[in-house]
Amino acid sequence: MKNKTNIIFIYADDLGQGMLSCYGQQHFSTPNIDRLAGEGMRFTQAYGCAFCAPSRASMMTGLHDCHRGTWTYTRGGIYNQLSAGQITLREINELIHTTGLQTGANEVFLPQVAADSGYVTGQIGKCEWGFDTTGDRIRRHGWQYHYGYYDHARCHGFYPPFLFENGQMVEIRGNTRPDCGVHLDWESPQNSEIRQDRKGKAVYSQDIFDQKIKDFLQQHRNTPFFLYHPSQLPHGPIAIPEIHPEVKDNPNLTPFEKEYASMILRLDQTVGLILEELERLGIDDRTMIVFSSDNGHEVYALQQGRTTGRQQNLNGQPFDNIKTKFYSDMGGDIFNGNGGMAGLKWSSWEGGIRIPYLVRFPGVIEPDSVSDHMLANFDFMPTLADLIGVEMPAGKDGISFLPTLLGKSQQQHDFIVYASGQGPALVTADGWKLRYINQPEIFQLYDLKADYREENDLATDHPDLVDKLSQDLLTACDNDYRHGTPQAHYAAYPEPYT
Repeated sequence: MKNKTNIIFIYADDLGQGMLSCYGQQHFSTPNIDRLAGEGMRFTQAYGCAFCAPSRASMMTGLHDCHRGTWTYTRGGIYNQLSAGQITLREINELIHTTGLQTGANEVFLPQVAADSGYVTGQIGKCEWGFDTTGDRIRRHGWQYHYGYYDHARCHGFYPPFLFENGQMVEIRGNTRPDCGVHLDWESPQNSEIRQDRKGKAVYSQDIFDQKIKDFLQQHRNTPFFLYHPSQLPHGPIAIPEIHPEVKDNPNLTPFEKEYASMILRLDQTVGLILEELERLGIDDRTMIVFSSDNGHEVYALQQGRTTGRQQNLNGQPFDNIKTKFYSDMGGDIFNGNGGMAGLKWSSWEGGIRIPYLVRFPGVIEPDSVSDHMLANFDFMPTLADLIGVEMPAGKDGISFLPTLLGKSQQQHDFIVYASGQGPALVTADGWKLRYINQPEIFQLYDLKADYREENDLATDHPDLVDKLSQDLLTACDNDYRHGTPQAHYAAYPEPYT
């Protein structure tokens, strides 16, 4: 057992490719994350989902998010009612366990693949997809140890008054804000003052997670483990205890932009801590680290005259996400966090779906290698099974990319599908992309290899290709394009919890 490969998966939140210096960020560097790329493999065509809930569900189930009836998510925030004394923890558990689709007896989740092979499994951070979850549900998914938030809405604040450890509430001394210290996105003198107000905000959540990660690594140094760290960073609203020295004196950034950059640099610090601890414990050479994100870029440094976000350009003209869409230069994103691609989180444009994906395994993966192998986040389950030498559960959508990590040729997906609010999309291995728009009902076709910015719709030029790909997409959506929307997977709480 001692010779088995340890696995650490670090999952950033709303981190576009362009926010990392190994993918081209110009205003600051991310040295520890870059080290993963420099000592491992960097993927250029990795896909998540349009936003966090489907992306996490997809990775945990090994299924894409356009199926009918595979999983549901609820509205986040039910644990706020626990903070307010309006509901008990027992009532929350009962509510979550009776809302939406529940897990079937034979369903297999990502951590179970490792646990069934003798691995210790641990999840530390922004737990599960939910948006609300419970300790029982996390255990059912295969996590033997779990610590963190059980409510994604509360993850929008970074100073939780309580978190959960193996289903038990743990109070965080000095954090007294019932809402975890959340605040508004837009920059203003008033909002800046709110952010700087430290009353009731004693302990930053990432600091807590760092210590729990170190504890887990030390405790299981002599046993094979699979540790999953879904971080809140750099999801907004922007919150950071102090501006990082790397950007403190950068004349090109506003104070608000420096705070946002510091959130990414704080995540980079966690990656450095993990690398340092693995070396100190003498297990670095038998540990594979994967670093990725749930979806593409989102704009959080919203500031008058600087950044307008996903809704409109700097001149106040709205994006319809059909003929007009977000580009960094038009929307004022100084960071170019989507790497020059179109769109942001929530959309089916490449900038909202394509994610950073780095894998480091000393002595196994060729250092400083770059791959254009097209992969999706649901491919990690078969890759994990392949790596540890166990049979892959039946009925899953993923393809192991272990051969690519080993420098070998391998099978490709013919295409990858994913959902969005406007409808599903499909990307082929040879670079064609089909977008289905539900209102109005149209198809758009792009040649990503020649047009990575998705500026030229070629649907009228290639009607036969549109017909073929639209049928492939429809089949992947279990014969109903509506399955390729988040609304198809939403489960509302009953009154009075809606």
